[in-house]
Amino acid sequence: MTRFDDLAAFAAVVRAGSFTRAAAQMGLTPSALSQTVKALELRLDMKLLNRTTRSVSTTEAGERLYQTVGPRFADIEGELKVLGELRGKPAGLVRITGTENAISAVVWPRLAPWLPHYPDIQLELSSDNRFVDIVAERFDIGVRLGNDVAKDMIAVRIAPDMRMAVVGAPAYFASHPSPSTPEDLQAHDCIGRRLPTHNGLLSWEFQKRGKSFSINVAGRLAFNVNALIVDAALRGHGLAWVRLDQVTEALADGRLLTVLDAWSQSFPGYHLYYATRRASPASALVVDALRSSTA
Repeated sequence: MTRFDDLAAFAAVVRAGSFTRAAAQMGLTPSALSQTVKALELRLDMKLLNRTTRSVSTTEAGERLYQTVGPRFADIEGELKVLGELRGKPAGLVRITGTENAISAVVWPRLAPWLPHYPDIQLELSSDNRFVDIVAERFDIGVRLGNDVAKDMIAVRIAPDMRMAVVGAPAYFASHPSPSTPEDLQAHDCIGRRLPTHNGLLSWEFQKRGKSFSINVAGRLAFNVNALIVDAALRGHGLAWVRLDQVTEALADGRLLTVLDAWSQSFPGYHLYYATRRASPASALVVDALRSSTA
């Protein structure tokens, strides 16, 4: 009978991108794991991995093998997890990935009071502004804006549509005239936003009479963290393009003012999503908890 432990070891290394990380996940030493993969290469009489001191990558043959066996091992592990939970009450680890704001403003506030009722369920929440392949990176659930959810995923809305606004501090407007149109922003000091999924700074998006358009802005500051963008605007360093829910209190007490409200753009709200394969009982409970709290 063909042994599959070496194939599982190979898939773990590719998935982790490192012998060290894969070995830690499997409870092995890196040298033992390396020997297992080398034995597989000898058995197949072909090189599967290119190894350097800093990274591991697949050869053409290795990539083809991983695309074949990787999803199958993930399905097997998922089904074993489900079977294990059938022995009693839901238990196990549920891994969730989402943007910084999705995790801090939506996911964690809803799951924090829910978690004590399920002491055998573990949660791992990962904030990441890049687009994550939840299957390849072994997350159970992803949370993104509705427009960003892949079509082959099961998606569930967990938040209302999101509205954007251009805001600035009274101190900024004391020395700068308020823009009358989005095009006027090109003469203003605008606080930029950089995302790992974009080559440059993010354009600011607007809509008028149902038509959407974007404006490239410039300024002295740029961040990739929402809280810093808001803080810079509060300090009067320029205009910021942010979600209204991020600045509700600052607008209410007058520390920030909005401009260009007639051009404000809306986006589909946060959706959680998961792969079409069978979810574990623990994951299903997390989905229900997030969905039942939808505002």
